[in-house]
Amino acid sequence: MSLTLTSLSLAVATEQSALSPKTWPFSVSRLPQHAYLVGGSVRDALLNRQADYLDLDFVLPEKAIETAAEIAHHYKAGFVVLDADHQIARVVFPNATVDFAQQIGPSIAVDLQRRDFTINAIAYNPHSETLVDPLDGYADLQRKVLCMVSAENLAEDPLRLLRAYRQAAQLGFSLDPDTQATLRQLAPLLKGMAAERVRGELDCLLSLAQGSVLIWEAWQDGILQTWLPTVGEGELRQLIALDRTAAQVHERWPAFSDLLHSWVKEATVPGLHRSWLKATKLSQLLLPDADQAEATLTRLKYSRVEQQAVISILKGWAILQPLQHQASLTIAQQYDLFKVTGVGLAGLALLALVNGVAESVVMVLLDRYLNPQDPVAHPRPLISGRDLIQGIGLPPGPQIGELLEAIQLAQAEGLVNRREDALAWVKQQIG
Repeated sequence: MSLTLTSLSLAVATEQSALSPKTWPFSVSRLPQHAYLVGGSVRDALLNRQADYLDLDFVLPEKAIETAAEIAHHYKAGFVVLDADHQIARVVFPNATVDFAQQIGPSIAVDLQRRDFTINAIAYNPHSETLVDPLDGYADLQRKVLCMVSAENLAEDPLRLLRAYRQAAQLGFSLDPDTQATLRQLAPLLKGMAAERVRGELDCLLSLAQGSVLIWEAWQDGILQTWLPTVGEGELRQLIALDRTAAQVHERWPAFSDLLHSWVKEATVPGLHRSWLKATKLSQLLLPDADQAEATLTRLKYSRVEQQAVISILKGWAILQPLQHQASLTIAQQYDLFKVTGVGLAGLALLALVNGVAESVVMVLLDRYLNPQDPVAHPRPLISGRDLIQGIGLPPGPQIGELLEAIQLAQAEGLVNRREDALAWVKQQIG
């Protein structure tokens, strides 16, 4: 299709829109006349989608790195060259990340031809307030359809195959039939992708409200099999059930919902998604055996912290599953669950509800977990190994650890509450 310049008053370019230079952390006067804002920020602005943190991408006809460096220097912002060969640099402000890239080809229209999907191939010139839309991306936005620019572009970076499902979930769009057919044909190319990039897209899908439906669609199209070969319809049904139950929890038990959407303290880079809901969903895409699950998580380059979180849910479910039809759990059974699952209790509780464990059983576990003084969920040592060695005269060895564990269970069952009680209890146990 020939180049189309759509001159707009741009009602979407309000003071909150990324299309309005008023929202940018630098003056538009510092950009050359033929600089264009491109990519997701243009797309989202045209959809009236707003974000607290600006992520802007500019294409410049020349001197991209020099322009970025000048802006960074003037505003005392962070600056890094991302790709010297392709002339790409980044400027980091407190509330925005701005990338500058050299235009590929003789015009912006040619540059846009190299994009992944038509909705991402729209450029905006802030000086003339015009859109450049050579591929009718704006029409696809209105139709809510994700349409590829070309099969060659997808094959050039096969991660775009998985990104198609993520963006469809993110935007609530459907996949164009020809595009979807191409995704199926190119699916084997994902095998060569870096694990970190695949994990990033999978994380996004697991974290989105419509993500589970699109994961199922991706699986049907053969997209997931290279990286998650053991996933089948049963696991995908579990994902959808977890989403549905999480939505019900949000309405009924706000404290439980807050737990599901929280995460342990861990330093993460921007773009990584962390929540117990996501960790629980991820656990269902793995084999239940902890060692096999860990191997898959390692292959996908998940952090050690997240691996431990997901595996704790799997181990907790291995304990709870045989007990799932009991009307209640003994204190010892509850203690074992908390010991294995730890801070992943929220994820285990959600998985339990999905699999038919009595609501009363789950709520007892949650109430205990939410009470930091509860001796079953949060046991506090009454004595130490030194107390047993010096106070009672026991020799160092495995027996010390076994007795300390037994004391904590006795404390959970209300048999001991003080240091003196614990020492007396140990003396009684060893005769």
